[in-house]
Amino acid sequence: MSFENTFGFPAKDIANARVKLTPFLADRHAQTFVDKSISHPELYAHMPLGPFSSASDFAEFLGKLVHLYAGCITFAIVDKTKPPSAEDDEGALAGMVSYIRTSTTHLSTEIGGVLILPEYHRTHVTTNANGLMLQYALDLPENGGLGLRRVQWLTSTMNQSSIRVAERLGFRREAVLRWHMIFRDGVKNQKIGNGRPLPPGSEEGDLGRDTVVLSLCWDDWTNGGRDRVMEAMERRQ
Repeated sequence: MSFENTFGFPAKDIANARVKLTPFLADRHAQTFVDKSISHPELYAHMPLGPFSSASDFAEFLGKLVHLYAGCITFAIVDKTKPPSAEDDEGALAGMVSYIRTSTTHLSTEIGGVLILPEYHRTHVTTNANGLMLQYALDLPENGGLGLRRVQWLTSTMNQSSIRVAERLGFRREAVLRWHMIFRDGVKNQKIGNGRPLPPGSEEGDLGRDTVVLSLCWDDWTNGGRDRVMEAMERRQ
């Protein structure tokens, strides 16, 4: 089963020699993703989504994702340095990533829902997957890209590893959105809040999230940003 997408631009495989991004298929990717992440709720600690207890719950959420976030498409991340698998003929499933809040009018998008399976942490996968997302978004159409003007990255102020990934790729900090999200049942779901008390009348067990806004824009990309990302992708890790 494939998912409807509201991306608004051509959805296709995006790949280099080591990583491939391919539209996420529930029948092919969901069970393995859940099997490899179910004992790692920390993957979802800073996100409004998850954790998921079954492939059906996970697939149901992905089916709803396009209605939660306009301009959305989710990709399976495939590590091409691994042998072919049931999940992909070119390698092994290593995670997922999405374009969300995409606007064809304003030529902008957001890289979100970046979930790398634990065995692929501190490998080439994270940098290459996000680098491919940036290439497709910001390269000009004559070079195989979409020619967008802005790519943004939103993450919790408490998620230092995500902030480091973004800044390593050349994203710039723009703002902090205080009390941007409420994690309903955040304590039960092992979320990490902003560390501050909630206002009176809040539901017990809820948590609040502050969000850092970072961006990488077309002029960053053409003025050395693309070279920086390509250099990072070519490193062994």
